[in-house]
Amino acid sequence: MELHTPERSANVVRELLEAEGFAVTVTPDYDALGAEDVGDNALVVPVLTAGVLEPEKMGRLIAAIQAGTGLAGFHMGLATSFRDSTPFRYAASCYWVSHPGNIITYRVDVTRGDHPIMAGIESFEHTSEQYYLNYDPAIEVLATTTFSGEFHPWRRDVVMPVVFTTMHGQGRVFYSSLGHVADELALPPVREILRRGLLWAARD
Repeated sequence: MELHTPERSANVVRELLEAEGFAVTVTPDYDALGAEDVGDNALVVPVLTAGVLEPEKMGRLIAAIQAGTGLAGFHMGLATSFRDSTPFRYAASCYWVSHPGNIITYRVDVTRGDHPIMAGIESFEHTSEQYYLNYDPAIEVLATTTFSGEFHPWRRDVVMPVVFTTMHGQGRVFYSSLGHVADELALPPVREILRRGLLWAARD
């Protein structure tokens, strides 16, 4: 069974960005993220679980983000990408640790309806993995979910970010924990949050 449908999900990102006039490259080659010209990109979107990038190449990616290339991710992207890289973990600003109950129905609460990513989007019920994250306190939280404690009683009533933004140097960072598989990215609120987040993070 394919984990997280990365190829299909990456092509959703491609479709969203191409519709906005971006030239998009989709590649399974992780090394492209550390290419010498990675800083020429307005935005990088790692759609991957785990992965390894040599320190020199990771250094180029992080330098590009700090200089203004945007970083965006959803679900596993950012939260589980390059798990062993401290520089990437710092830029990603979150780290997945659990999804109690696996696929369940939970509520996504919009907390910053005044933000351009969330404007006009109402709180909604969602069926997927409810991500429990370790996250950077510097993030700006745009939507949250609350853990019921049904599966992990010791985490009852914990409020967890679902959508957030932050900065890493001059680079804008966007993350949404929604989108376990590509089909979820077709759901109107999930797709619109992702579309707006990608555009927000991309360097002008």
